[in-house]
Parts: sequence; C-alpha cells; structure tokens
Amino acid sequence: MLEPFTVSVPQSELDDLRRRILDTRWPEPAPVPGRQQGFPLAELRRLAAYWADGYDWRRLESELARHPQYRTEIDGLDIHFLHRRSPDPEAIPLLLSHGWPGSFLEFLDVIEPLGETFHVVCPSLPGYGFSDRPTEPGWDIHRIAAAWIELMDRLGYRRFGAAGSDWGTSVSTMIAARAPERVIGIHLIPPLVAPDRSRPFTAAEQQAVDDLAERSRTGSAYGELHATRPQTLGYALTDSPVGLCAWIAEKYREWVDPAGPGVGDDRLLDTVTLYWLTRTAVSSARLYWESIAEVSRWFTEATADLIMVPTGASVFPAEVPRPSRRWAERRFGDLRHWGEPPVGGHFAALEVPESYVAELRASFATLLGRS
Repeated sequence: MLEPFTVSVPQSELDDLRRRILDTRWPEPAPVPGRQQGFPLAELRRLAAYWADGYDWRRLESELARHPQYRTEIDGLDIHFLHRRSPDPEAIPLLLSHGWPGSFLEFLDVIEPLGETFHVVCPSLPGYGFSDRPTEPGWDIHRIAAAWIELMDRLGYRRFGAAGSDWGTSVSTMIAARAPERVIGIHLIPPLVAPDRSRPFTAAEQQAVDDLAERSRTGSAYGELHATRPQTLGYALTDSPVGLCAWIAEKYREWVDPAGPGVGDDRLLDTVTLYWLTRTAVSSARLYWESIAEVSRWFTEATADLIMVPTGASVFPAEVPRPSRRWAERRFGDLRHWGEPPVGGHFAALEVPESYVAELRASFATLLGRS
C-alpha cells in the first residue's frame, strides 16, 4: 500500500534547532591554516549563523510539495520515495539512488528535466531521510537492492533503468546482479572497479590512482568511524547540530569540483537539516558497517560481481575514484556509454545539474539503441 506523504515539520522542532545552534560551545581555531586539521572555524561559524537566522526550511517544504511523495512498507520498514511520472506514457522508469552524505534532496534540481524523459522514482535509503531507521542488522546493499525491486513492482514497472552515485552506485549494481532481466540498463557515477595493473597506466590513470591514495591517506577517517563505531559517533552528531553540520559540510566543500560552481549554502543546509530533523546521523552511517567491506573488495578484484546488463557510466573530473573505461570494461561486460563531462565532482546532480541530466539522457539513449 502506498501512503501519500507530505513534509511538514513542527515549528517546535525548528525552534529547538535554532536554539541549539545559538548555544554552540565552540572550540579554538586550528593552529595550522586551511583544512589541514578539518573544517575551518571561521567558515563553520559563518555557516551556522546563516543556518540560525537566514536559512528557510519552509522554502524547502514548499519546493518538495511540487513533487508527489509516498511511504510504503517493504521488508518491515516504511520506505519514503518521490515519484514523478513523465507526461510521455512511453517514458522509461528510472530509479535514482543516493548515497552518504547525500539524500533524495540531491536530485531536486534534476527531477523536473529528467521527468520529461523518464518516470522518476527517487527513494530514501533505509536509515536516511524520511525512510524508517533499521532496528536490526542486515540492511546491506543486497537487501536494499531487493527492496528497490519490490518498490518498482508496486509502482507497476516491470522493467526499469537504475542509476546512482556513491552508495547508489553500489545499490544499482546489485540490482543488475540480482535481477538482470528486470533492468533495461544501469548508469553509474562512477562505476566501482579495480585498476588494471596488467598494463602500464596512462597518465590519467596514474593520476586517478594517486588521487585515490591521497584521499585514503588524508580523508578516509570518516568512513573508518562509520564502518567500525557508528553508534559512538552518533551520540555527538545527534546532539550537536553544528557538529553534524561540520561532519557533512566538510564533504560538500572538499568533494566538489573547484573549477565549478560547487554547492550553495541553501542546498547544503537542506541536507544537513534533513539529517538533523530525522535523527539519521547514526542510522545512515551504519550502512558502512553493513557493506563497506564488500564494496572495498571491488577495488581489488578485477571481475568482482561481473555485470552483463547494458551499462552506462559518467566520470566527472573531480570525482574520486575516477576509473578509466578499460578498467570498467573488465567488470561491466556490456558497457555502452562512457561520459567524461568537463566539470563536476562527487555531487554532480547538485553542482552541474544540466550536465548530469545530459549524461543520463545520452546514456539511456545509447543503452536503448536510440543514439
């Protein structure tokens, strides 16, 4: 059963959030410049001041009201999703999956243009946003993939396309592995694959390997905590809105393309506020505890979970990792579209929505032999 859902947060929740922001006990600034020790104090204080006295959650609620949303129980959890049908009855059903520290809000700027080409279904991962928080272990990428297939069944979509980034890449890949007969094609940003070390790297491949090693050395601590101590981390992130903001905002500042427009304060705070209001800091982090070991294996095993459904991929220039096409072809046996847009990073749907839409349209046109 599909229950219509409207986002309407009590004013008391927003008042409590503002009070907590204003009551923040601040640390001293880092003794070294820049981001060497984390998110800069001055930048966070500016962002927090705007969050308390300039940001408007009600503006987001009005924006969300333009898109039909629902909740439905699948495998014991109520799953929230946005569903925008295209005016074209022949449109392809497209399942969009997000990751961390994102949410279904990542796709707000692309839903309407994508809706000209696709019937768009955008669920919130279990433990994220307005989906229920799991109360038992086992909600890994395989179980989520099964839930998403059930969701598409309930919407009457026998065959569909699946696309995603971050955790959404892993979930979309598992949908293709689990039910290839159901999938028209998948689009991954980026595909997760192991480097091909049987041949010398090109200059671009070597740079991609070096950038991933640097990210692992200087920017992977968050993932280690999510994967090993999500509960301990969750106490701080659930109690301190500014602590939560720093944890998430750091990624929205560091993972974007410095050559592009980045992600504005309002869109960033939309996501941070969603995590705060839904109390999903710890439940979202638990997905790392459930699945990061398996996904990490994909970076070392060339043919891990070989996928043979039609596949498209986009690799944005500031993304990490950035596999090459020849690496991806070893795991994705029917790779038909490969896009390398000139600008964009990890949050491409927010940073460069027009480019993101163009990539998905071109990809599925190729997957269906229409290009």
